[in-house]
Amino acid sequence: MAQRYRNIFFDLDDTLWDFTGNSRQVYRMMYERHGYSRFFKSFDHYLALYERRNEELWADYGRGLVTKDELNVMRFTYPFEHDGIGGCRDLALSFMRDSLAMMPTMRGVVDGAHEVLDCLAPRYNLYILSNGFRELQSAKLASAGLEHYFSRVILSEDIQVHKPRIEIFNFALSATQSLAAESLMVGDNIDTDIKGAAAAGLDQVWFNRWGNDAGSFRPTFEVRRLEQLLSLL
Repeated sequence: MAQRYRNIFFDLDDTLWDFTGNSRQVYRMMYERHGYSRFFKSFDHYLALYERRNEELWADYGRGLVTKDELNVMRFTYPFEHDGIGGCRDLALSFMRDSLAMMPTMRGVVDGAHEVLDCLAPRYNLYILSNGFRELQSAKLASAGLEHYFSRVILSEDIQVHKPRIEIFNFALSATQSLAAESLMVGDNIDTDIKGAAAAGLDQVWFNRWGNDAGSFRPTFEVRRLEQLLSLL
């Protein structure tokens, strides 16, 4: 069955580049550097507020309800707003700028990423398909030593359409001259990566890194560890 695939599209964040681990390291460093312990009871408290609002804002960004700049400002100012702490907007924006500058320099990858890509690169056309921002994603790939595996990096910013909309998957297929029937999408997000790809006619591998429940939806394949992808291909 797997022999029919010629093209594999990978999500980047938390599929190959360890976004969760890298970002938490960066935010902890910035929390200490900017003296956030003056305002929040703990780093974990701050991070929980930030991550919850960040997830909501990314969903809004995908629906075109907020701009890129609005997303960035709102997610970093929200913890102060939630806790009723005034007069800290400039501090939050400084934290934001320093975090975004450091983030793409982080090198952490998901366990098995290099080993899996080493095996797949000689046999398949590999591409990145991500909703992330270009200035960050390109640098992340370079810092983590991942860029040489991929023939093309396709981002939502290219056409201002985000996963899970069918248009970005169709654009990716067209841009790489790939047929949907010969292509596979690998990603960690059941909604944006997997359901989006399914709607566009691509088979999918859900990298269910966190052991989440997909409800009634059934992806083509599901793995808990990235290395399990090799047994499918």
